[in-house]
Amino acid sequence: MKPHLVVMAAIAAASVVAIAQPAKSLGEPWIKAGQNPEQYEIGIDADGYARGGNAKYLRQVDGDGKGWSTLMQQISPIDYRGKRVRFTAQVRTRDISQWSGLWMRADRPGQHAASFYNSADKPIRGTTGWQQRSVTLDVPVDANVLAFGVVGAGKGTVWIDELKLEVVGNDVPVDSMHAGPKLATKPSL
Repeated sequence: MKPHLVVMAAIAAASVVAIAQPAKSLGEPWIKAGQNPEQYEIGIDADGYARGGNAKYLRQVDGDGKGWSTLMQQISPIDYRGKRVRFTAQVRTRDISQWSGLWMRADRPGQHAASFYNSADKPIRGTTGWQQRSVTLDVPVDANVLAFGVVGAGKGTVWIDELKLEVVGNDVPVDSMHAGPKLATKPSL
């Protein structure tokens, strides 16, 4: 075989091996949770989807696409207690069949989700390019857990990159789930 053909064959073989490499593992403090976490995989994408670093992903790989999962972290809120906190990330999706979005939660002793927002009222669906999204909450002074991440419902893949968790001023509005009709402030007698 001619030397240049051997070199080209070796380059082609190396390219196939590089493409076939699995995504990097996330490891702690990232975890996978939700309604059907076994139907999803998480990792760090090495195929060029990252913006500023290594894009983390949540991908549905099994099941009927009717469940949901989250790629998340839980941290001590000690530096955020009694403060307004914003979680920001760049988000990209491919073929999301139900919805995706950022979320954040602060728990208090005896009160799971004392503060909570999950972006269900601002869903990301289908295939999108990178877009900045954020969640802002007030963290109770006695909070004992601060959790945040991205949710994926149904089939498809969601990536997050360029994550930031920061204290913001009270001029930044808090995100809240729509609570239905506005109640009267005075009774009708």
